[in-house]
Amino acid sequence: MAIRVMVVDDSAFMRKIISDTLNDIEGVQVVATARDGKTALGIIEREHLDIVTLDVEMPEMDGLETLKRIKAISKVPVMMLSSNNKPETTIEALELGALDFVEKPVDIRTNIREIKRELEGKVKSIVMENEEPVQPTGHMAKRQAVNVTRNFEALVIGASTGGPKALVYLVSKLPKNLRIPVFIVQHMPRGFTTSLAERMDKESAVKVVEAQDGMPIVPGTVYLAPGDYHMVLTKGRVKLDTGDKIHGVRPAVDHLFNTAADIYRDRLLGVVLTGMGKDGADGMVRIKDYGGYNMVQNKETCTVYGMPGSAVAKGVVDDVLSLEDLSGTINRMVR
Repeated sequence: MAIRVMVVDDSAFMRKIISDTLNDIEGVQVVATARDGKTALGIIEREHLDIVTLDVEMPEMDGLETLKRIKAISKVPVMMLSSNNKPETTIEALELGALDFVEKPVDIRTNIREIKRELEGKVKSIVMENEEPVQPTGHMAKRQAVNVTRNFEALVIGASTGGPKALVYLVSKLPKNLRIPVFIVQHMPRGFTTSLAERMDKESAVKVVEAQDGMPIVPGTVYLAPGDYHMVLTKGRVKLDTGDKIHGVRPAVDHLFNTAADIYRDRLLGVVLTGMGKDGADGMVRIKDYGGYNMVQNKETCTVYGMPGSAVAKGVVDDVLSLEDLSGTINRMVR
């Protein structure tokens, strides 16, 4: 059965482009369109929909207000169509319950293939049921009592689809007396990571920055990789580069995890949160090879279980926990 989509955008041109692009994806069908939030709400009440794409900027009832009202009457997943001139609005939408977003290009005609690829991946990953999680082996469970008691020297976190909301929660709960640095890769375009870093900094008791090339590593600071740059670690400093994409993304979680493992070895704590794909799984293999400790978010609290599930399938994950339990466990380890 086809994935049933509604496209909401005040631009007739954009509604047609997005609708045609979605209809061109196998297994996806646009069954409704709306030019404003009020019309969209009426359609949601009478149609069975699998996902809604929602423009952030609309007259009268904007995307944020429409999103709030959708969440009040329906559990249908919502994906935002966002322009990069107001990234802070997109971050707010993700916190309000939007599951992901696609950035509108300046010239959609010349970027239609990239838009199609991104829409296909994100729509299908959000809607289609994920594989059942692989549970940690008895051998893994036996190691936990030893690893939890060590003095960790750094925390690395990777996330993608659904990550911004999870990250704001985790970082906002970090203790004020955090004694180690934290490094985060969130799959997100340039510009949007600036707003995400600002949001996390505002909500937390620790300092959160968007990383810059050559920035010194300071305990108690959270470093977020900027969009379109890989973040790697050297002795005492953060390095950024624009090398080839890994798994089709830049920044890549694996790139961060691998370099962090080389430095911190068995004193490294690795965490993979909700996300589409498999980025971070190979990096967790490197962390485990050095004797570090790995945790992932469980399927029940993930938007998409792809990244955590891929790491679990490698057999290198020590704990599979809810987002709330991840927060409590991390705080006990790094306090």
